[in-house]
Amino acid sequence: MKLKLLIFAMLAAAMGPAREAPPPQVEPPPASPEEIAPAVPVPARPELRILAASEALPADFLWKARPVVVFADTPDDPAFREQMRALEARDEALAERDVVVITDSDPTANSAWRQQLHPRGFSLVIIDKDGQVKQRRPLPWDVREISRAIDKLPLRRQEIGRAGLLP
Repeated sequence: MKLKLLIFAMLAAAMGPAREAPPPQVEPPPASPEEIAPAVPVPARPELRILAASEALPADFLWKARPVVVFADTPDDPAFREQMRALEARDEALAERDVVVITDSDPTANSAWRQQLHPRGFSLVIIDKDGQVKQRRPLPWDVREISRAIDKLPLRRQEIGRAGLLP
């Protein structure tokens, strides 16, 4: 009889606390290093700036940006429209290269850009950060071709090299 009572007591103890008792507290697992580390802000995607020739002067971009100047005799010029569509379609590639698009489709305004670059009809001009004209094109150019031409420039190659050294 004592043995039965002992077995009964052991079984009752093994069954755990009564139902009225609160459930046991479970501790959450330790946080992973990713959860502990502060969130690194994602850098904002650079945006391509498109300005009219009357809004800026060539000296405004010296050592700051690469102007890509798109000239036409009228805003309705098919080559001008095609070029602008191409530039707006892949603007992130140009924004990465510090490009500012300058549009000049009014020859009668005789902007500082026209006085300096002397375009005839449609023209695409790529100017480097040092203010030097690097490319002139009489026909629309794809953003890929513009990007390649910019990447071959000595100043851009230096920028790429410096970016590779940064952590």
